[in-house]
Amino acid sequence: MTNRGIRELAAFFVILFVILAIRQAYVQLVIASSIAQRPSNPRHALLDANRGRIVASDGTVLAQTQGGKREYPLGAQTAALVGYVSQRYGTSGIEAAFDRALTPPDASGDPIAQLEQIAGALRGSTNVAAGADIVTTIVPAIQEELYSSLSRYSRAAGVVLDPQTGAVLAIASVPSYDPNDLDAEFPTLRDDARAPLLDRALDGLYPPGSTFKIFTAAAALDSGTVTMDSHFEDPGYLQIGDFTLHDNESEATGYADLTRAFALSSNVDFAQIALKMGVDTFYAYLNRWGIGAPLDFQLPAEPARVPPKAEIVPGELAQMGFGQGALLVSPLQMALIGATIANAGEEPRPYVVRQVVRDGIPASVSATATLTNPVSSDTAAKVTSMMIAVVQRGTGTPAQLAHVIVAGKTGTATNPLGRSHAWFVAFAPALHPRVAVAIVVENVGYGATYAAPIARDVLETALENTGN
Repeated sequence: MTNRGIRELAAFFVILFVILAIRQAYVQLVIASSIAQRPSNPRHALLDANRGRIVASDGTVLAQTQGGKREYPLGAQTAALVGYVSQRYGTSGIEAAFDRALTPPDASGDPIAQLEQIAGALRGSTNVAAGADIVTTIVPAIQEELYSSLSRYSRAAGVVLDPQTGAVLAIASVPSYDPNDLDAEFPTLRDDARAPLLDRALDGLYPPGSTFKIFTAAAALDSGTVTMDSHFEDPGYLQIGDFTLHDNESEATGYADLTRAFALSSNVDFAQIALKMGVDTFYAYLNRWGIGAPLDFQLPAEPARVPPKAEIVPGELAQMGFGQGALLVSPLQMALIGATIANAGEEPRPYVVRQVVRDGIPASVSATATLTNPVSSDTAAKVTSMMIAVVQRGTGTPAQLAHVIVAGKTGTATNPLGRSHAWFVAFAPALHPRVAVAIVVENVGYGATYAAPIARDVLETALENTGN
């Protein structure tokens, strides 16, 4: 080989070395953290033996590692919220959102210390650093009642909030699954047409039906479009150009003031209100409420689907006024709408993780915060009075509780794929609210028949278990 050939060969190896050095630096300095957090990382698997716990507000264990296996004591009841951690299928729920905190620390990046941790984990050493514990706001008794009530139906979801703080007291989705058998059951769960892996409370999107009249009434009153003394005529239909809008099953509520129109849930009256409000004002309040924007929550949650303002024609606006058309929302979104009215027009920031506790010391604490103030306290009080009328003498009488005034709104949301979805949004005690709830039951029919009784039972349990 000539000197030139030797030089070219040497240069080639130098270039290879430089490429390897750059790659190694990239792995160690740029993406090392993300690789370390992958559930499939063998180091991650070894340290999962000391993964932190997830607990309810009273210390009830929701997830823990015992004998090298992740256990979920409440099983399907909290599966959608707590999630799972699997070497084969990754993570979900709180297990995913707080994976870094739950996973034992990596000895500050010291390779020798990391190897010692892994060796300790292999030996079963008790001196291996443990991951942090995640303390949630979940109240087990409320969670059990919510999940049990929803489980009477094939597909349903619900969210229970403290409207003053935004703390999630319970959240459930049906059908569910047992996360203790996740690895064995995952292929079946993934292919199940009922979508048990979908968290319907956070990611399910539905037309809200007449529960959205809470928003429409609040926006119309707050903007001065209507007053409590406004009256409407409902003959059972409304002609909008070439489009004829009908009440549910052609029911006609006749001549009524705003409270009666709300309590009897007149679609024709609320279509008229939306049209009177106009696209600009209607969308201004959607923006003020954050409906359609990403939800500020600790877990991923699907934002509402709102049709583009530029595409709205009178018929579409009229339908949105009573929660139909192309509008789609999640149970969490509707719980927040109810909580905003309950909280005097202030929308609380929802949260489900209260503390991250490391070595017995809170490392972070979730603080109560307000997301926005979409309507005035006076407007909220007026809507509350109408929601009380719904439960006392309107469509929501199945939600009545003895000795407690409940404020609520029914919804029966039509959809092109089957029977209507049943909705109910409520809070109690109506004049001093401590609990807000949103319930949806898919493809069953009237909200008053199916969703309102669930909300009633959940509210009763919640009030018994929150000192009210």
